Amino acid sequence: MPHTLETLRADYEELKARGLSLDLTRGKPSAAQLDLSNGLLDLDLSGDHRDGAGTDLRNYGGADGVAEVRAIFSELLGIPVPQLLAGGNASLTFMHDIIVHALLHGVAQGEPWYGQDVAFLCPTPGYDRHFAITEALGIRMIAVPYLADGSLDVPAIAQHLADPSVRGMWLVPQYANPTGSSVDEATARALAALPAAASDFRVFWDNAYAVHHLTAAEPAPLDILRFAAEAGNPDRFFVFASTSKITQAGAGVSFFGSSPANIAWYKMHASVQTIGPDKLSQWRHARFFGDADGVRAHMRRHRALIAPKFAIVERILTERLTGHGSWTTPTGGYFVTLSAPDGTATRAVQLAKEAGIAVTPAGAAFPYGVDPRDSVIRIAPTMPPEADLETAIEALALCVLLAEAELAG
Repeated sequence: MPHTLETLRADYEELKARGLSLDLTRGKPSAAQLDLSNGLLDLDLSGDHRDGAGTDLRNYGGADGVAEVRAIFSELLGIPVPQLLAGGNASLTFMHDIIVHALLHGVAQGEPWYGQDVAFLCPTPGYDRHFAITEALGIRMIAVPYLADGSLDVPAIAQHLADPSVRGMWLVPQYANPTGSSVDEATARALAALPAAASDFRVFWDNAYAVHHLTAAEPAPLDILRFAAEAGNPDRFFVFASTSKITQAGAGVSFFGSSPANIAWYKMHASVQTIGPDKLSQWRHARFFGDADGVRAHMRRHRALIAPKFAIVERILTERLTGHGSWTTPTGGYFVTLSAPDGTATRAVQLAKEAGIAVTPAGAAFPYGVDPRDSVIRIAPTMPPEADLETAIEALALCVLLAEAELAG
């Protein structure tokens, strides 16, 4: 039976009358996922606070981070231990501070960015917190839309790199936020080799979802630092990762990897900012996992909890919105991107909010919050219990249908 504006409005009034209060806004682990890491809290370090080198981890120092946890994530990320630093719980802190250092001092072999017209390329839709950093620091953002198949528009990127003001680029290379797409080796090698008018151009390669698989396939992260070295641009990539969605998001470990020159540059500037990270938290993670296979096994337990939630989203969107938009079917990561009919995303999100369903604001996945098609809605399925998730996705689908019907008149 076809939907009419009248029937959709009636269904929506019934939805509002239910007094729901559900949240699809951010990609947070559920309580059940956080419980998987409760063993971190049970570890007794009272007699176990020295690393393999005998360093007392309760004391100052150790700016590079605990060697044992760096070794585990060196294997997982494909980055040599000397080129991988471990920090606090938020990789965004590394990203923010690196841009501040670049503004004040310039990157390795570069001049300070401050006072210049500095622009970053922003594949869209992308990660809103990346865009928040560059906007807050006064860096101009240039949207580079993904192609229809979810791949990067390398020719467009190449054209932008002819502009010397383009000094950086944001990128989530594996299971991107929010599209779920992944960069293939050919594209990664192209990014490593593209000529750039700015000799200090840097790609902020945020491997936030490197081990966050939703299927039995577990592809390893691309060896981007090797690709860059082979292309003659060894310093082009800053690599980031964290345990934020692996263990406990508020008490994890972040990682920064890059070329030897970039690591030395960062350590020089960071040395006046900190004497060292929380090494006991890092030591807990090393003890909890044991090795890289321990992380892999742990992530399979995560997959068992969240893959069914992604299946719920796929089922309901297929049942309710076929012919009324499109959506991604990710094989990893934390998000589903719903492309509602053009011109309806803002209204659909507003309708959902009024019905008690919190959704990430329309436009959040674009620089300056502007989606030129007003289409993209980011869905974060991981946190709600399955029953609440079903209710929320059913409600969101109704809001999209109603927004489309209202637009059509």
